[in-house]
Amino acid sequence: MIVALIISGISALFSYLNTGADRSTMLHTEIQKVEQYLPKLIWEPLNNEGRPMDNENLNALQNDYLDAWYVKQIAYKTNKTAGIKDYYTDSARQNLYGFIEMNKAENITIEATTLKHNPTLEFFSEDGQLAVITDRDVVEYKRIFKSEKLVLETTETSTYKMVFLLEDGFWRIRHLVKKNSEEYSPEITKIETDSLTIKGINYYPQANPWDMFGDGFSTDTISKDFKIIKDAGLNSVRLFVQYDDFGKADVIPKKLKKLKQTLDLAETHELKVVLTLFDFYGDYSVMSWTLNQRHAEIIVEAVKDHNALIAWDIKNEPNLDFESRGKETVIAWLDNMIDLVKSVDAVHPVTIGWSNTQSASILKDKVDIVSFHYYEDLSKLDAAIKTMKTEIPNKPLVLQEFGISSYSGFWKPFGSSKDDQANYHKKIQELIAANNLQFMSWTLYDFTTVPKDVVGSRPWRKNTQKHFGFIDKNGTKKASFKYITN
Repeated sequence: MIVALIISGISALFSYLNTGADRSTMLHTEIQKVEQYLPKLIWEPLNNEGRPMDNENLNALQNDYLDAWYVKQIAYKTNKTAGIKDYYTDSARQNLYGFIEMNKAENITIEATTLKHNPTLEFFSEDGQLAVITDRDVVEYKRIFKSEKLVLETTETSTYKMVFLLEDGFWRIRHLVKKNSEEYSPEITKIETDSLTIKGINYYPQANPWDMFGDGFSTDTISKDFKIIKDAGLNSVRLFVQYDDFGKADVIPKKLKKLKQTLDLAETHELKVVLTLFDFYGDYSVMSWTLNQRHAEIIVEAVKDHNALIAWDIKNEPNLDFESRGKETVIAWLDNMIDLVKSVDAVHPVTIGWSNTQSASILKDKVDIVSFHYYEDLSKLDAAIKTMKTEIPNKPLVLQEFGISSYSGFWKPFGSSKDDQANYHKKIQELIAANNLQFMSWTLYDFTTVPKDVVGSRPWRKNTQKHFGFIDKNGTKKASFKYITN
């Protein structure tokens, strides 16, 4: 038995020493590119000098090239060199090490990402060990910090010339030359909104709120609800696409199918759809941008030509993340996401669902519609609208969320009644008509359950959230239903 164990141990050691190194254990950063870094990359047709390159080699070169960008950006953000040696040769990495040491000494950090690449394979050697690439019009976003204070934010386009060597199974960058660089100015598409008239409601099915496209998805239920909405005199609904629920950067086909079915039902009932992206998402970090953009690109491309679609809402209430995520970071994310959506769909208007009137003017020159939510004192709404019209004179205003709960019970004994709710909607519809506002109320139904992710687990908040509907949990229209539109 002892001899057998010794032989077994020697055999295992021999096997290990003769096995190629696993990439995930070799890399200091444990890169999994599919989950980490996915900038848009479009190769020029392969017309290179030297040996023709097959798809297997091209994919390996592409993966290592993007990983090289990723580890460099991590290094610039952390001022640590982990992972660099896996993607840069000895001579190339010395420049990176020197730059990192200089930044560390000056207490400088850089948050950066590339958003678009247009590589051309110029040369591939006969022995398959050397490749030359020119990457034109690389779109780079950078934020430079000194002593943790933002000192520069820029987006630029650059052209790079690179020589790669195949070493130990990795395509490593041997030489990298930045040939030119200039400020990036995306073309802002002006989208006509003169014919836009939104008189709608935010919608979730009663049985599965905040989980509309999950296992409880029912076309029969949605069709029935859309008929109620149309018959009530409304013309549109606001729907929500959750980033994690739809598969992040790798969008789940079944979810897309359900979304298209919902849009089909809206068209059947002559309803238009405002589609809100990135609901329940709060990571605006620069290193996540490429994943976010691939997610949005897939969604937008899939439904941009649907007749029911009327507008894109980039994010629900992003200003609530200003304090925890940083106002500049959130706004930069929104700014770049608007550019991405418009690059895919140059027809439908874009908006942002701000949680209040004070934030409504942010990025007013980039959005086509200015949307705001209002759950404050109605006596101050008229003045707030006039202020917005002065600050934003040339964009349509949409009151995208508003409402009041009819809950008054053990957890909130002095809450509002159903009559109070009806009076609220009567008054706000008068203000909407007087100010010629477009609107989308919250929401069609009272709910029996509310996920804690929505308002937390405190019972007085959850019970309040359950009773904003125009229809109660038994399917009976409440007094407020009379004022669902003006």
